[in-house]
Amino acid sequence: MPHDSALETHIELTVNSDMSSNWYVYLVRTPNNSLYCGITTDVERRFKQHCEGKGAKALKGKSPLILVWHDKAGSNRSEASQIEYRLKQLPKSKKEALVLKKITLDNSINSN
Repeated sequence: MPHDSALETHIELTVNSDMSSNWYVYLVRTPNNSLYCGITTDVERRFKQHCEGKGAKALKGKSPLILVWHDKAGSNRSEASQIEYRLKQLPKSKKEALVLKKITLDNSINSN
């Protein structure tokens, strides 16, 4: 049976990008003081994309944006997504405490 090298390449790239060893969760502040939460393997690159209006629809047209906090969120996309979900469930006061370094990520998501 012949194999599709383009498909294999796509699958390999998808698997390799998902298995990156460092995933991060981050918070971006918008001009109306709301906090946007996301995950990435490269915080600087992702924040630049947000500032350029690329990526998350929730941030388009909301400049200027400020990257206010980020932390390591696991070694794969699945772990990072779980942390992102739990962080999004927190009240804004807890997210603000993270930004001010009054609490840690572990303390914030494990206390709920």
